[in-house]
Amino acid sequence: MATTIDRIPDRIDTGVQRREESAAERWARFAPIATGEDYVESLRNRGVTVYLFGERIAEPVDHPIIRPSINALKRTYDLAVEDPELATAHSLLIDAPVNRFLHIVGSPQDLVMKNRMQRRLGQLTGTCFQRCAGLDTISVLHSITYDIDQKHGTSYHRRYLDFMKEAQRNNIILGAGMTDPKGDRSKRPSEQADPDLFLHVSRRTEKGIYVQGAKAHMTGGLNSHWIAVMPTMNMGEQDRDYAVVGLVPGDAEGITYIYGRQSCDTRAMEAGDIDKGNAQYGGQEVLVVFDDVFIPHEHVLMDGEYEFAQEMVARFTAYHRASYVCKTGLGDVMVGAAAAIADYNGADAASHVKDKLVEMTHLNETIFSSAIASSHEAKPLPSGIFMNDAMLANVCKHNVTRFPYEISRLAQDLAGGLMVTLPSEQDFDHDVAGPMLKKYFQGRANVPIEFRQRMLRLVENMTLGRNAVGYLTESLHGAGSPQAQRIQILRGMEVERKKGYARDLAGIRNAESDAA
Repeated sequence: MATTIDRIPDRIDTGVQRREESAAERWARFAPIATGEDYVESLRNRGVTVYLFGERIAEPVDHPIIRPSINALKRTYDLAVEDPELATAHSLLIDAPVNRFLHIVGSPQDLVMKNRMQRRLGQLTGTCFQRCAGLDTISVLHSITYDIDQKHGTSYHRRYLDFMKEAQRNNIILGAGMTDPKGDRSKRPSEQADPDLFLHVSRRTEKGIYVQGAKAHMTGGLNSHWIAVMPTMNMGEQDRDYAVVGLVPGDAEGITYIYGRQSCDTRAMEAGDIDKGNAQYGGQEVLVVFDDVFIPHEHVLMDGEYEFAQEMVARFTAYHRASYVCKTGLGDVMVGAAAAIADYNGADAASHVKDKLVEMTHLNETIFSSAIASSHEAKPLPSGIFMNDAMLANVCKHNVTRFPYEISRLAQDLAGGLMVTLPSEQDFDHDVAGPMLKKYFQGRANVPIEFRQRMLRLVENMTLGRNAVGYLTESLHGAGSPQAQRIQILRGMEVERKKGYARDLAGIRNAESDAA
């Protein structure tokens, strides 16, 4: 768009010199990843700037709070090796099998298999495995770049396909940077007192663009190889510099990560693993700050086409709200944990226990059914990609804003108060206190005390601890808070058509003239 070049000077003297790498130079830093161990090693020695607890972290891969989130992503690679039918798909783009998290969906069945993989990974990790937003970004960018090209004669779709070929060949992780800090919610991006409260183009050169701002609540941002920055909301003509989509390597100059706190996160730094609840796996959210970050033209997929921002967000939510089917995998873990602790307590035969487990399962499968239905009802877009049924996707996400909380309440009910009063692992290991605790906290005689400790801590971890972030609060606010889904349901519920069905059956004719 020639008109966009004139909006911001070719160069602003920021005092910072950035190396304007080409797309090829950036891809040259990557090596193909085959296994989970390859993935872990790919994150080492990147020289990224990360802050946690007021300190810069030298090597994030080895930090005890960060490593469980890396392990969760590692599992997405391992599952592709263990169960390729579930976690891989054949890519027509490179004519080879690829991780399903990098697959361009070509049918409703692709979306169904995506949902089944997401549930399985929830079962295996008990946490957020941080790749769903990136996968849904891949899907929405396919159609949006195509549509922009059709209207404006741009070459965004070809750039997208070229990027995806490299992404699939190298088997990388793409993170989604959508949510801006937003500042004063009563004002549009261009009206903010501080323009950086929404990510925007800060300057342009012959080789590309520079962006300034931040992306908040970014799931797995630090653990991603690349970040796709996108608009967060509807844009007007005055917001054109904020209507930008770009692909940025996670180690690009000018990026700073500030790690988000999670409840009970410092338990990861304690000795032992029982009190951690889920010592192996965890989620991750970061604030990602972009300080004059360069993006070469080859990796710019929207630059000023503000009229497509709202549709891009709408399509993203159609994909991503159905992706919250992943919470059914965590729900399966919650049902299992609640049933196990009831067994360890000797209460598994009680009718009320069975009834609560049935209710937990009913709620969990209700989430799954709406997500799968949304995928089965997917329809093709002009670019050739399929998109979830938006109404059912919003119903799925609206269920997710409520049902995990009730499932968690029932799990806490069955676990009992000991879940939050249990002494520490160190006390159980103490020469004096330990024997007392093992005497008085024995449940069924044939169940080791340690089993009971571990199961109680798992329930605590998922309902109150660090993985409650991924199971509860993320379920409430991720991909839009409950009101966002209610607005979309209102827009799509076709009440006038349904009133017509009722009038026909009631024998009401010429209803409009009668009302007049």
